[in-house]
Amino acid sequence: MAAFDEEPILVNTPQTLEQMSVQELHDRIETLKAGIAACEAEIEKKKAQKSAADALFGGGD
Repeated sequence: MAAFDEEPILVNTPQTLEQMSVQELHDRIETLKAGIAACEAEIEKKKAQKSAADALFGGGD
């Protein structure tokens, strides 16, 4: 079998916003909001960890 006879490799190319339906855009917004909330929660967790470390080791200038 020659190389050109093989099945093509499908690449998952992202859609542009213009290609998305209204529902897909709403779904994307919800996914992005969930990602933002996860980032904000991680920031708060890291702030609490740093505050605890600063209290223990006397940092936080």
